[in-house]
Amino acid sequence: MMEGALHYGKYIAAATAVALSLAALPALADEPTFFNEAQPNFDNCGDSSLSDAIANGIIVGYSVGPPGVILDEATKKASGIDVDINNAVLAWLGIKNVQNQFLPFESLIPSLLSKRVTVVGADLHHNPTRDKIISFTGPAFWYGPALVVAKGNPLNIKSYDDLKGKKVGVVTSAAADQYLQSVGITTTSFKDQFGEFTSLNDGRLDAVVEDDIGFNQYAQQVPDNKLEVAPAAVPLALIQGGGYGMARFALRKEDCSLRVAYTTALAEMRANGEVLYILKKYGLSERNMNLPTQP
Repeated sequence: MMEGALHYGKYIAAATAVALSLAALPALADEPTFFNEAQPNFDNCGDSSLSDAIANGIIVGYSVGPPGVILDEATKKASGIDVDINNAVLAWLGIKNVQNQFLPFESLIPSLLSKRVTVVGADLHHNPTRDKIISFTGPAFWYGPALVVAKGNPLNIKSYDDLKGKKVGVVTSAAADQYLQSVGITTTSFKDQFGEFTSLNDGRLDAVVEDDIGFNQYAQQVPDNKLEVAPAAVPLALIQGGGYGMARFALRKEDCSLRVAYTTALAEMRANGEVLYILKKYGLSERNMNLPTQP
């Protein structure tokens, strides 16, 4: 228990340091203005989910994990790629009463289905299991998986097949977790990225499969870490339907008008440069606007 508390304390300290580093970002008054060629026009969609959100407000569910979702523990103010994109979408839609709820990653979809939250604002990806129970917005941005090992790669892990029989860390219910289990690889689950990387760094795991942007963030938080990305080709199955397609946000299937409105807002923001501006603010680039070109 004490060891878990120490690791959690490290996570909070690191997340707070990231939040403080963001203080150097441009002040709100200095943010650029983005021209929206289209304006919201969803009067005839049929269901009331959008009009209800405009009239009564919305609850957005997030799972804390930089750089997607950064929570300043002192002020409880949230920032990050996902938070900034969702805030811009909701501003375009005219939804002014917005509440954020922070949950473990594996609780996001159950909370959506039980109507504890209105939208999952932490980015998700299509996969067959999720497609059966929730609906997705149009694409927001892209990032890929990284197979992370100890520096020097002492176990000579060079492919995802080499993970069989190894102790592999994942975040519970994340795309990596679902993919690895589907190909017969046993996983060790964690509630957050920092926990899995810390365990690998301490020698309690053989490898971690995680978002590349998540590992980049960890490496910035813990510059003296003893980890590296293995030279492993990403299986096409991971990108093409396996959970690392375009990052999106999730809604209940019945909330059609709100989903259509979200999708239209994202398309507008991708077209006018606002999504790219947000990505660059957190260290990403044009590479993260589209799926990688296949050879």
